Amino acid sequence: MFATKTITPAFTQACRTPASTRVTNPARRFLATSTSKVLISDSIKSDHRSLEEARDKIYEAYKAGDADTQRRWQNQLTWELARHSIGEELVVYPAFEKHLPDGKEMAEADRGQHRMVKEHLAKFQVMTPDDKEFIPTLEALWVDLGNHIKEEESEDLPKLEQALNDEDSQALTTSFARTKHFIPTRSHPSAPDRPPYETVVGLMAAPMDKLRDMFAKFPVEKGGN
Repeated sequence: MFATKTITPAFTQACRTPASTRVTNPARRFLATSTSKVLISDSIKSDHRSLEEARDKIYEAYKAGDADTQRRWQNQLTWELARHSIGEELVVYPAFEKHLPDGKEMAEADRGQHRMVKEHLAKFQVMTPDDKEFIPTLEALWVDLGNHIKEEESEDLPKLEQALNDEDSQALTTSFARTKHFIPTRSHPSAPDRPPYETVVGLMAAPMDKLRDMFAKFPVEKGGN
């Protein structure tokens, strides 16, 4: 018998925002939120909502003709999506393979979807808002990413939660959050997409990505820089 669990509301991940980032949405500010009692499905869904917010902010700024704000949210989207994708590949997809009868097939399908998203993100992350392909590239990225999010939330995550008890699910959340501190913050489509090779390449690429982050603009609070 699997333990019964109640899916808790999406939460704000601790240490999710770069030190240079001060976003206007209070739900995305740095909070000392413990991940010890959060289920992995809630952690993943929280990331998804953050990605959707960044996308919407880019569109809003585009309509307003605000290139600086577009650029800031482009950096935020890149930062969020790169870390989220690799974190899933290192923590969540191995859990599929370990706990689900069809987990290997599920993980391979999701990795394939990630490859397509990473290809789009690699193009998008180096564009500037005045590039005529800026919005079309974002739209192409979101076609693949949106389908992936829908499938993951409606099919993959419910299956995984049914196979886990609360303690195991919460342990995955902790591992997922910790892993995202040490992995690249830019898309590297040619890098391996499964451990242990992805871990090694990621640790090599992460320092350069984080150095770039220090000089990048992110969304700011009123009164910020």
